[in-house]
Amino acid sequence: MYIPAHFAADPHAVQQLLARPGAANLVTMTDQGLLATLLPFVYEPSAGELGALHGHLARNNPQWSSAPIGEALVIIEGPDAYISPSWYASKAEHGRVVPTWNYTTAHVYGELKIYDDAEWLARHVRRLTGLHEGEREHPWSVDDAPERFIAGQLRAIVGVELVISRVEAKEKLSQNRSDSDVQSVVAGLRATGQEASAAAVERVRRG
Repeated sequence: MYIPAHFAADPHAVQQLLARPGAANLVTMTDQGLLATLLPFVYEPSAGELGALHGHLARNNPQWSSAPIGEALVIIEGPDAYISPSWYASKAEHGRVVPTWNYTTAHVYGELKIYDDAEWLARHVRRLTGLHEGEREHPWSVDDAPERFIAGQLRAIVGVELVISRVEAKEKLSQNRSDSDVQSVVAGLRATGQEASAAAVERVRRG
């Protein structure tokens, strides 16, 4: 990934991006060519030196049964937004402004391991469900469904673990703009309902 120094994500931002609930693209090179699947992942910081990402694939998905060649890649996306040049305060001063796109992303590389194991999968889906249901007023639990039904669902998936070897992360969030332009960008994002992107711009500005 091309990462100019002023757009490099700091270690804390990388950890937040890895740990945030969401889905990411798993990309592998196989003897069938490149394969990719969008998956919900759970970050496990205690695995290996840099942690691991745990997820699962449908058993019928050929990506797990086609042995990956070399490293696997998970592409994680944070908030992103179109930035209109009309938002910049400097537009009125000199007009030398153009549109751009703000975003946060991490390319996470590592060895991909496959788990065709009911116990591993049961722990994984409980943790994944708890991560997303935990803040709800009436959270759903795996135990709310019939045991035989859950057992059948587990047989239909296989687990994947990306043991992280390196992370390339970038936050392009108006760091190269003046304070007045940044304030205008934050206001423009909030006016268009993009609170997550506005908060991200404010966060990197505070340092």
